[in-house]
Amino acid sequence: MDFPKFLLGDNTDYPTAIFVIHTEFPRFIINLEDDEVEWLEDFDQHDQKELEIEAEGLIQQATDFYDREISRYDD
Repeated sequence: MDFPKFLLGDNTDYPTAIFVIHTEFPRFIINLEDDEVEWLEDFDQHDQKELEIEAEGLIQQATDFYDREISRYDD
């Protein structure tokens, strides 16, 4: 099954949280309420350096995805 690069998620146990799930490597979930990121991958030293370089861009893409999705609800 193919998934989109980003998915929105919510949970009634976290009523104010907004989750964006990144489904491609490196997989992660970001809570846009507090910008907490949970990585769903195990990283070694080599991966850690690459992750630091790419993390900011991936998180910005997740935020942009959320903004785009919400703007579509407003239309």
